[in-house]
Amino acid sequence: MASTRDIRRRIKSVKNTAQITKAMQMVAAAKMRKAQSAALVGRPYAKLLSEMMAEAATRTIGFDHPLLQARPVARRAVILVSTDRGLCGGLNSNLFREAAKLDPSTTVFITAGRKAAQFIARTKRSLAAEFSYQDTPDFTEARAISKFAQQQFLKGEVDAVDLLFPRFINTLTQQPQTLPFLPLGKLVAATAGVNSPAQALPAAGGTAVFDFEPDEETVLGALLPHSLNFQMHQILLETKASEQSARMVAMKNATDNAKQIIKDLTLEYNKLRQANITKELLEITTAQMAVG
Repeated sequence: MASTRDIRRRIKSVKNTAQITKAMQMVAAAKMRKAQSAALVGRPYAKLLSEMMAEAATRTIGFDHPLLQARPVARRAVILVSTDRGLCGGLNSNLFREAAKLDPSTTVFITAGRKAAQFIARTKRSLAAEFSYQDTPDFTEARAISKFAQQQFLKGEVDAVDLLFPRFINTLTQQPQTLPFLPLGKLVAATAGVNSPAQALPAAGGTAVFDFEPDEETVLGALLPHSLNFQMHQILLETKASEQSARMVAMKNATDNAKQIIKDLTLEYNKLRQANITKELLEITTAQMAVG
């Protein structure tokens, strides 16, 4: 049975741990607000960009691009986006559980985040490239990842590219999600009759086409890579929002658990101290009765 001295030491140790987790909770909460705001602000632009590209692609005549060409998938690349640090609950574990379901013989990974690279090395899966990004993801970092994936696809090293990342739902919920990245495939307009700055011209069959300046190959050829780069940037923002939210919740739970442990240990300490006092009183009373 533990002595009062051992219990006091445990209470002191747990209090020190609670102070650390509380500080980490406050830091994560401050970063969480900034990360969530960045992720939510970027969503409307990403949605509008995809709608614009879809509308423009359906109003062209004979436009084709290597990034649009689908082919039989013999080898697939997966951009696995994780965090650099742990202490964020089951965020990375849930993500890697989905990655473990992929066939290692036909899948090559492109990692963004230290934890993803460690998972690939630990499971001995094929790694094409390893990237990192900051607490506040920069567009140049996203562009480097996207450009490498595009080069792999255009060279024929892989036949398709997917994204696997933790999608931010809310502060308490983050879900692993897989999205197709390449090829872009046939773009379908999300809405009809979208106003466009381009001049609408009548075409055969009553379908309006857009007049591109200088030409549709130049305009859409530049916009397609940009849309992929921005999509990658939005994925990094989603991951950071998920990471900070999960860490804040995890540290809050750790702090609450530490407080409960301190409460239980204090109760045990008081019971043991009371028992020792009672025992000493009984010994004194017994001694007095024996003397009398």
